[in-house]
Amino acid sequence: MTSTTPPSETATIVPDESAYRAGGPLDHPLSHDPHNPDLSFPFTTTNVSQGGFTNEYRTVSKTGVVPADLALQPIPTRLPETPAALRDPEKAATLKDVQLVTWLPNDPEDPRNWSNMYRWYLTGVCAISVVAVAFASAIVTGDFGDIQDDFQVGEVVVALSVSLMVCGFGIGPLAWSPLSELVGRRPVWVFPGIIYVIFNIPCAVAPNIQTLLICRFFCGIFASAPLTLAGGTISDLWDNNERGFAIALFAAAPYGGPVLGPIVGGFVGETIGWRWMIWVNMIFAGVVWLFCCTIPETFAPTILKKRAARMRKETGNVNITTEQELFKASMSQILIETLVRPFQMLVTEPILLLMSSYIALIYGLLYAFFFSYPVVFLEEYHFNDGFFGLTFCSVLIGLALALCVTPQIEKNYQRRAAAKGGRADPEDRLVGMMIGCWFVPISMFVFGWTSPPTVMPGGGNWVGPVSSGIPFGFGMVIIYFSANAYIIDAFPGYVASALAAKTVIRSGSGAAMPLFIEAMYHNLGNGWAASTWAFISLAMIPIPFLFYKYGKSIRARSKRAVA
Repeated sequence: MTSTTPPSETATIVPDESAYRAGGPLDHPLSHDPHNPDLSFPFTTTNVSQGGFTNEYRTVSKTGVVPADLALQPIPTRLPETPAALRDPEKAATLKDVQLVTWLPNDPEDPRNWSNMYRWYLTGVCAISVVAVAFASAIVTGDFGDIQDDFQVGEVVVALSVSLMVCGFGIGPLAWSPLSELVGRRPVWVFPGIIYVIFNIPCAVAPNIQTLLICRFFCGIFASAPLTLAGGTISDLWDNNERGFAIALFAAAPYGGPVLGPIVGGFVGETIGWRWMIWVNMIFAGVVWLFCCTIPETFAPTILKKRAARMRKETGNVNITTEQELFKASMSQILIETLVRPFQMLVTEPILLLMSSYIALIYGLLYAFFFSYPVVFLEEYHFNDGFFGLTFCSVLIGLALALCVTPQIEKNYQRRAAAKGGRADPEDRLVGMMIGCWFVPISMFVFGWTSPPTVMPGGGNWVGPVSSGIPFGFGMVIIYFSANAYIIDAFPGYVASALAAKTVIRSGSGAAMPLFIEAMYHNLGNGWAASTWAFISLAMIPIPFLFYKYGKSIRARSKRAVA
């Protein structure tokens, strides 16, 4: 693609058809909607300032290769620039002889050509792996009392067993994301997982609280691999117009998993002791890891890179390659992409900052429930640990309702895109947030003001605070589903950095909440403690509405957002 390509096309990565003509008709369509970001692109490990972007990883051609000088495109931002490799006449001349490897028609190695049944199996494994990881973070909340008694420590110290694991969720992806682009997704599915399973052993036999906390932190780091890989693997398997329900499962998994933790942990801890909560978690993690070992390589750049190596060996043509190999990012560039740029973007991009803050709020409130529910149901209603865990079933009901609604939201987005000629605005993703944002403050008000002392225990009065989980579970999944999609669509050229920033902020909130929530409810009382978070949630409600109206003009002033 040359610098004369209209900005409206470069910004959405639409390929120049003449770029792929070789004396004949265009015979290599894309296996991807070019109006949407290609999440199969190796954002972190490719020097895009030199080579720009390419649809190589989603292009289908009869020859299996396309000319490199014609396949490179500008980074999709407000002011797209011709890649540096094409601005330099000498480099551009050498690129004419370079061939980038693509998919072949009906390519059996392309994950999107695999059978629907197999792809749904892999999608299910991805979803359950995220559930298992999130489940592990909260299972210890099922029997905090016995852990405190065993180690003679206070509630805040024991709460660190949750906080430190969630901290690991924020740190681990900073390593697993670039590593998965360098070596492929499959090794990162397999090797961190088995280390995570092993680290459960010292947690279960910990002789002191220090051992438990340190090992829970390392559990979080190694367990976070599925949090990094699941969304990308699902994107490898399904194109944008196919992945509605698949992405809905992925959106629900990190929020549904923690809810299962206290349900299982409560009964296990009450009957056979808190250490068996860890053993049960280890068994669950081990079984899920075995299923993860069945996931083949799905990352298009890795598959095509191996194919390019075979083709070079078979033909002797050293000019057959992939863009990732042709424009390798240096270690310093990878570190900037993963450790520096995410925080730069948080400071300079209001869209990313506010969307990440909203996601962090609902993620933090989920973990807050694990410490506010005990105040109400253990201290006021005197439930035992087993029945206390069952109170979280209401959140699962809300989550299930959200799974029914999110595909409809995706269909609404597809209709909006079709009405705009196939090019929906990123703001069209905000419809779900505008629906879901009302349910979180409602749930907090219901929880606070149907709990003691406003409504004293007796009869079926527990139904009030328990039912608050339904609107919360519904709202949090809908909000996350839409906000995550908006971030991806708004920053297609910097998806890796944007998602890394979101993950760090989200995990930080989830780790901080357990440390003060119980004290907050004791000091303010159930009604006003819950209302404080309800008012904060109310203050967040204008965010999707304002971005829906002004998001386009905000993106027009951004250096990294798409125009």
